[in-house]
Amino acid sequence: MKLNLLKGSRSRILAGLVFVIAAVFIGRLFYVQIIQHSYYTDLAQAEQVKRELLPAQRGEVYAFNGDQPVKLVLNETVYTVFADPAIITDVDETARVLKEVAGGNVRENFEELLAQTKTRYQVIATRVTRTQAEKIKEHDLTGIGFTAVTQRVYPEGQLGSQLLGFVNAEGVGNYGVEGYMNEALKGVDGRLETVTDVSDVPLTIGDRNVREQAQDGDDVVLTIDRNIQAKVEEALTSGAERTGADAASAVVMDPDTGRVLAMANLPDYNPAEYYKVEDIALFNNAVVSTPYEPGSVLKTYTLATGLDKNAIRPDTTFTNTDRIVIGQWTIQNYTKGITGNITIQTALEWSLNTGFVTIGQRLGDGSSINQGARTTMYEYFHDRLGLGQLTGIQLANEAPGTLASPDSTEGNEVKYANITFGQGMNATMLQVVTGFSAIVNGGNFYTPTIISGTMVDGEYKADDQAAPVRTGVVSAETSATVRAMMEEARSKAFAAQDKPGYSIGGKTGTAQVAVPGGYSDTETIGSYLGYGGTDTPEYVIMVAVSGKDKTFGGASDAMPIFTDISNWMIDYLKIQPKG
Repeated sequence: MKLNLLKGSRSRILAGLVFVIAAVFIGRLFYVQIIQHSYYTDLAQAEQVKRELLPAQRGEVYAFNGDQPVKLVLNETVYTVFADPAIITDVDETARVLKEVAGGNVRENFEELLAQTKTRYQVIATRVTRTQAEKIKEHDLTGIGFTAVTQRVYPEGQLGSQLLGFVNAEGVGNYGVEGYMNEALKGVDGRLETVTDVSDVPLTIGDRNVREQAQDGDDVVLTIDRNIQAKVEEALTSGAERTGADAASAVVMDPDTGRVLAMANLPDYNPAEYYKVEDIALFNNAVVSTPYEPGSVLKTYTLATGLDKNAIRPDTTFTNTDRIVIGQWTIQNYTKGITGNITIQTALEWSLNTGFVTIGQRLGDGSSINQGARTTMYEYFHDRLGLGQLTGIQLANEAPGTLASPDSTEGNEVKYANITFGQGMNATMLQVVTGFSAIVNGGNFYTPTIISGTMVDGEYKADDQAAPVRTGVVSAETSATVRAMMEEARSKAFAAQDKPGYSIGGKTGTAQVAVPGGYSDTETIGSYLGYGGTDTPEYVIMVAVSGKDKTFGGASDAMPIFTDISNWMIDYLKIQPKG
């Protein structure tokens, strides 16, 4: 009896243990398979699915060589050399090979980095070429590896450096076209997700395999002609050497489209070695980023406004005494002695400030630059011709400049008297050229552009020709009269320097430099603004030269650079002489 009870108890105990163990297993399985299902699925996927970034190729940048697009910026594969110091077997031999082959590409303290055996990753050299990488690999160095990276290459060297900008080590475009169009140029990276076996061998079958192709960046074609760009830079260099200027800038525009054919600044830099530049001011494109008081080149705007409002004609006369009083201020001419009853044409030829203040007065009541005159000037200068506002060109860091509203306290008669001859406000060279192009092209205002189109599968695809954003900013008659007056003014002073048979017109500018409390007595900016062609202008050119505590004149220093470029442009564009 006791034996039967004992046997029964053991069976129940054993059954209970089995039940408990089964319950534990079932509970554990429920916890793992149901409650923790997502967690373990993610772990498995992390082990089984390998993810790779498919980097997009940055778009390249083209300019024109005549009618054919040519590369100004292209991509090149280079290598970053890294080391695992923990497994390097011969530090001395490794250092010797790297120094011998990679040369200046190795880091200054690379030998110390090789000796840091407690680390597993050290960058030893950068920007190593494919040839250098292959020579290093031939030595079969333990603990040395390579990562392929892409860097920008500039086959034209420093040509158009501030126009182009650069790409930094993180692959981000800075300044110029590279900065403004970074999103379009960089493209969109793709990704690859592949299910692998225990040996990391990809499995070709499976619904978890994902491949999103990278979308390469756009290959952009600029409006720049590399031959015109090279000529402009050469002319600026020669002009700066001749005059002793510290800085010089120039822009060439097609006045009938707003397309920029060349844009240059000195000093410049090598965008392939941007990291060696110590003064970041070199990165700025002064043509679009540095507003200044343009001076007498802006008298062309006052002239056009007066003609368009029928306030003056070329033969309109006024009495010049070499000075004119506005409020408590006396404005004087730089060139004195052309006094008496003279015409507006004479005032243009001798760049007499008094003549252009007089135009401002005749836009009002005839004796003062009143509210009506100031409102008219603001409408033409700002609203119609774009001074004091961004142009919208596709370049980074464009500055708007300033032009006081006639309704503001600052926009008083004295301020606008100064504005009639280009002082008391500031604008970029690009703004001045863009508005001037509208004055001389018949009255059509175009948004300036640096982008001509794209390259698609090796073929040039031009953007649609942009229409003028404003027409009739001045009348066709006003435009023709301004051109005739400027050509006559230039012919009397500089005709011997121009090619015969062409219509060349221009205006000098010698601008004072604003300093706290007034204007500098030791510094001026010399500039020249003009055009060339036959019956209508084929190109517009603006040049400016300057230097710290140096004085420059528009006629003596900037005009010869204009003439150099203009005469070359006539030959390069194969413009036929009149008649």
